[in-house]
Amino acid sequence: MLVEAADRPESVLWDDWHVVAEITTLEQFGRMTSTLFERELLITREDKAVHVAYADGSGRIASTLKYGYVWASLGAGDRELVDFPEAAETDRHVLTVGSLGIRTSGLRLVENFIDVAHFPFVHTGYLGAEPDTEVQPYTIRVSADEVWVESGSCTQPMASAAAPGAAQIGYVFRVLRPYTVVLYKTNTHAPTRQDLLLLMVQPVSQERCIAHVLALVLNFEDARDIRSFQRLITGQDKPILENQRPSRLPLDPRSELPVRADAAGTAYRRWLVERGVSYGAIPPIRAVAFVG
Repeated sequence: MLVEAADRPESVLWDDWHVVAEITTLEQFGRMTSTLFERELLITREDKAVHVAYADGSGRIASTLKYGYVWASLGAGDRELVDFPEAAETDRHVLTVGSLGIRTSGLRLVENFIDVAHFPFVHTGYLGAEPDTEVQPYTIRVSADEVWVESGSCTQPMASAAAPGAAQIGYVFRVLRPYTVVLYKTNTHAPTRQDLLLLMVQPVSQERCIAHVLALVLNFEDARDIRSFQRLITGQDKPILENQRPSRLPLDPRSELPVRADAAGTAYRRWLVERGVSYGAIPPIRAVAFVG
């Protein structure tokens, strides 16, 4: 498929790797379709090899397997895939915990993921509860490669499926790519160590996406319970995200009034602007100079 430059997202997205399927789903059916940046793909498994091609038969695209997912790049695919040494630790589960389609921009989904302020209201009884709604001060570091958000600890009634009760949980978020973010979260059974949750957003279109979640969780709990808990949390976010307007993420700082609790989202939006990301967003309004 010959794609004109004007008809595709910016190269920072086009040339990167994106999850397009879970391997277990592909193994179940042998072949499946998926959509990335509005391009329909056909994914097949032959023996141990996985192939990803344009569904119209116009050619294959770069693909690889990692962490239980099929990854594809419509462009050069010249960036390294995200990598986590924790996946090799023998006392961890490495689990795909589901893929959920959501009618919103993938950028909206990432911003929601790094927003701890919504926990008491959306994830009541799990990640937060009223009246404990105050967001503790947190630290933000931004570089050309990532956004790092380290939040203060917050009280969570049930931080995981195996949580023994309410606990103070610390959060560290790292936005690694515009559509990829990892959460490091205190483990309630081993407070000196952290569980990892990786959100990999598949941009189906500018206003539709699929949330793929990978859990690198210490094995104090059953794999089925981990999957059920994380699917519950993602499912609670889905109706909130689908009712946000506009569906695309506004990048102009004047478009949505920020408060202190929105500092992480504000930093993420600014980072997207600096990287030239506009797919799934409403670009900032540029001032126009008039010459009389």
